[in-house]
Amino acid sequence: MHMDSFDKLYMDQLKDAYSAEKQLTKALPKMVKSATSPELRTALEEHLAVTRRQVERLEGIFQDMGKPASGKTCKGMAGIIEEGQEILHEDGDPEVIDAAIIAAAQRVEHYEIAAYGTLRAFAETKGDTKAARILEEILNEEKEADERLTRIAESSVNVDARDVDEDEWDEDVESKGEGQGRVQPGRGISAGDTGRRDKADGPWT
Repeated sequence: MHMDSFDKLYMDQLKDAYSAEKQLTKALPKMVKSATSPELRTALEEHLAVTRRQVERLEGIFQDMGKPASGKTCKGMAGIIEEGQEILHEDGDPEVIDAAIIAAAQRVEHYEIAAYGTLRAFAETKGDTKAARILEEILNEEKEADERLTRIAESSVNVDARDVDEDEWDEDVESKGEGQGRVQPGRGISAGDTGRRDKADGPWT
């Protein structure tokens, strides 16, 4: 496509966003399946439903313009998804994998926030108030998803992932016979403490 008009640029960017959302409808279920945090799984499942509605709203914009929605593959999103999929095939502690999933998901959200911010501005420049309103709604949904992932990471997932390292440190010291009665800075030891905390005892919902 020759970028010789603003309309062509706008259409190109719309198709890019549409392709990105279609790719996500296939990628998110894999993230849901790999996540172990109930709160994270719920957030991903709900955003999958939101993403499917976003696809429908983008199709409505194309329909109003009398243009096809397909015709382009978003290589940027394809690369982000491919990188994220690598995490799902890694062996590791479930809590650490959850933290990695959030990191990958937030890269997706930040990419989309940039894309929809631009698209909304383009629609406003064209004077297409209906499309601008829809794109603003989608932009806000992406921001909300990103903020929700941040809350989950900071309130539970990142903490649980960090605790895995501390538990391994405890086990390593105890295996050498050097850990009886030792307390790491910032941690306490109570009777019956086995070092590894069951997920049910943490801030899971």
